[in-house]
Amino acid sequence: MPYAAGLAPLDPSVGWPAGLVCMSAYGGFMSDLHRATLFVRGRVQGVGFRWWVRARALELGLVGHARNTADGRVEVVAQGPAAALARLEELLREEPTTTGRPGLVDSVVVQPGTLREDLTGFVER
Repeated sequence: MPYAAGLAPLDPSVGWPAGLVCMSAYGGFMSDLHRATLFVRGRVQGVGFRWWVRARALELGLVGHARNTADGRVEVVAQGPAAALARLEELLREEPTTTGRPGLVDSVVVQPGTLREDLTGFVER
């Protein structure tokens, strides 16, 4: 499976890549919150895939967005607890799907990101 910059899948039991802990606006560490961009390749545009991603992300308590890219992929930017991000990635990769995921996923590439405190909700773009 392809992973950005040699990263393995998100796995909260192993821990998050170093350097992704940041300070919250309240002065405390937010080490339990993480952000990732997941690039999903396959038959994922025009089939209700972004709607499905939004529904799963909201169920998992994640914030962010899902949008189509010009090259046919869907970009999913999600932020929240590591376990929720790992579950979203698992659902994106799951074959066969047990949650009615539309389309067909060929690959998922994950890139860790820097937290943003101004995000609320999860939207389709």
